[in-house]
Amino acid sequence: MFENLSERLDRSFKLLKGEGKITEINVAETLKDVRKALLDADVNYKVAKSFTDTVKEKALGQNVLTSVKPSQLMVKIVHDELASLMGGTAVDVNLQGNPAIILMSGLQGSGKTTFTGKLASLLKTKKNKKPLLAACDVYRPAAIEQLRVVGEQVGVPVYMELENKNPVEIAMNAIREARAKGNDVVIVDTAGRLAIDEQMMNEIAAIKSAIQPDETLFVVDAMTGQDAVNTAREFNERLNFDGVVLTKLDGDTRGGAALSIRTVVDKPIKFVGTGEKMDALDIFHPERMADRILGMGDIVSLVERAQEQYDEEEAKRLQKKIAKNQFDFNDFISQIQQIKKMGNLKELASMIPGVGKALKDVDIDDNAFKSIEAIIYSMTPDERSNPAILNGSRRQRIAKGSGTSIQEVNKLIKQFDETRKMMRMLTSAKSGKMKLPSMKPSFRR
Repeated sequence: MFENLSERLDRSFKLLKGEGKITEINVAETLKDVRKALLDADVNYKVAKSFTDTVKEKALGQNVLTSVKPSQLMVKIVHDELASLMGGTAVDVNLQGNPAIILMSGLQGSGKTTFTGKLASLLKTKKNKKPLLAACDVYRPAAIEQLRVVGEQVGVPVYMELENKNPVEIAMNAIREARAKGNDVVIVDTAGRLAIDEQMMNEIAAIKSAIQPDETLFVVDAMTGQDAVNTAREFNERLNFDGVVLTKLDGDTRGGAALSIRTVVDKPIKFVGTGEKMDALDIFHPERMADRILGMGDIVSLVERAQEQYDEEEAKRLQKKIAKNQFDFNDFISQIQQIKKMGNLKELASMIPGVGKALKDVDIDDNAFKSIEAIIYSMTPDERSNPAILNGSRRQRIAKGSGTSIQEVNKLIKQFDETRKMMRMLTSAKSGKMKLPSMKPSFRR
């Protein structure tokens, strides 16, 4: 995400390294490179020019403290302006209605139906809502079936009328169904088109007029760059939507849509899709995104994801087992599953400051744990609970059963033993029970 832009901006700031102070000449040279980087990332030309003009004005108006290098000050100014460009602060979805009604809009192929399921999952798990999905795409083949499958994946009911071809009626009936069944949110999935056309606009405008949604979201594929911005502008002129959703931000995207769309349509980006899984959806935080663009990581989001998977009772149980040296392969595989639930491994690593740049050309497969899982699942229940019994013949059988080598099995068991020892030491130190070596002085006569 934004890797090329991050690299280009980093090169731009290096132009100021070694400079004793900020001058109009070295600022102009740096910002010329910044503007090129933004344009290469498919940022709207007017937005890029306005951005660099603002940065220049602020940079020349500040005195550089002796303890701050000019390049550091420039990074700070660019960071603040990037965050401002993308909206400044996160904007939540409006759920005031009873039921709250959310209308989805966008072109075909933008990821609208998948996002509908992701949003339902987020509202269900993080806001304790009871969503109902309304299948109002009556044109695209298998659209209703796709929404049904998505709803099934996230455990959310889907309202559909297979014979009815009137999306306005279906949406109204879905809202009535929600009131009758106690669903407090209705997410209306509408039809998209391959291109903007009058029929499409009239239809979705009619749906909006009929259901009076609390929130209208425009879903757009971030990989379409400036086309995404132009489409957003046309949709906004007809629908006056409340917020933007950028999907496929994890792909080979240059990021121009994320940096331009807020300025062009004056509507906040509310969510970003960061993967194919149904939990790969993030609330959009402009400041955190600015951190990531400038290679500063995103520790806050990383901690939030970890907290979502944190189970206090499970943590206490594990701590007791570690203290008694009873941590086993069942606990180990459980921790792996928790990490996998947090998201894409390379994205998680990139949230740690400095790591993203180091991993730029490193491919971290989501199946990185696959061989480890295969080895552990090839153990018997007794072996997983009692690692000490894993003798040579058992290891040979496990290697054969998991499709790995005996060397890989031995390596995993060795790493597991070392991890268990380290965890026990840390737990003992935390509880104040760790025995330190004797420090008695020795005396010679």
